[in-house]
Amino acid sequence: MLKIYLTGIVILVSAIVLNILAGLLGIVGWYDFLTGLMRDGKLFLRQLGVLDYAWLFVLYPTFLGLTTLLADRLFKLI
Repeated sequence: MLKIYLTGIVILVSAIVLNILAGLLGIVGWYDFLTGLMRDGKLFLRQLGVLDYAWLFVLYPTFLGLTTLLADRLFKLI
């Protein structure tokens, strides 16, 4: 149970860091994506760039998955 909790903490901290990084780089994060979609709909979707879509649907999930893998490997060492 402790391993699951600590893995969750690692994912949460990683998500926060990744969201800060996206903001600094000017890339749309999930919160901005969802609020923009609800506010402007298709117009908002047309304003996004390839990097925004790559971040949201490829890079961000990949990085979170890698942090889960990293956490798992770290906990195996302990």
